[in-house]
Amino acid sequence: MIWIGDVLVSLGEGGVYNERMLGSARIWEPYRSKLAAFYHVGKGVELVPSLRVLYLGAANGTTVSHVADYCEVVYAVEFAPRPMQDLIEVARRRRNVIPIMADATRPETYAPLVEAVDLVYQDVAQPDQASIAIRNCVFLKPGGYLILMLKTRSVDVRKDPLIVFDETLLALEEAGFTVQESVWLAPYHQDHAAIICVKPEKPGE
Repeated sequence: MIWIGDVLVSLGEGGVYNERMLGSARIWEPYRSKLAAFYHVGKGVELVPSLRVLYLGAANGTTVSHVADYCEVVYAVEFAPRPMQDLIEVARRRRNVIPIMADATRPETYAPLVEAVDLVYQDVAQPDQASIAIRNCVFLKPGGYLILMLKTRSVDVRKDPLIVFDETLLALEEAGFTVQESVWLAPYHQDHAAIICVKPEKPGE
């Protein structure tokens, strides 16, 4: 990751969402991006030029644009029509962003469009967040990373966020993933947690 002092940045064309610039670098604001917040409070996954990423819940493309500055290609899945318009504009300016208008709960619908990836990033705020992430890991290479941005209040607003967090970790482990890191994103995002898992190299490992 690229830091200028204690400021996280990415190197790419600015003006995507009126982000601030630091010289020729785009400031990656942790209050606007949960992934940026993750790098401030945890370790995260190092984004490198060779990475292929499947990004679920791409929204307007704010975080997608920063990921694309670092990685080879980003398959950006978004279901809502209005954010999709902004995402298409991001893709017009960043040719390594592949916008896909689809429902992330049905990965079979975009399977013909997505190659094997090194990282699955899940930021779809629905009750079955862990299940969505696991189903989309059909695209993830063995040994690849899953980053789940857990919005606990979207899973069950009545439950204690700590319980939702623990249940999510258990679901991922039962699906065969190895949890590498799990952190809360406060003070940047309340009741949100980031979880990094590794897909087994071989079945049963």
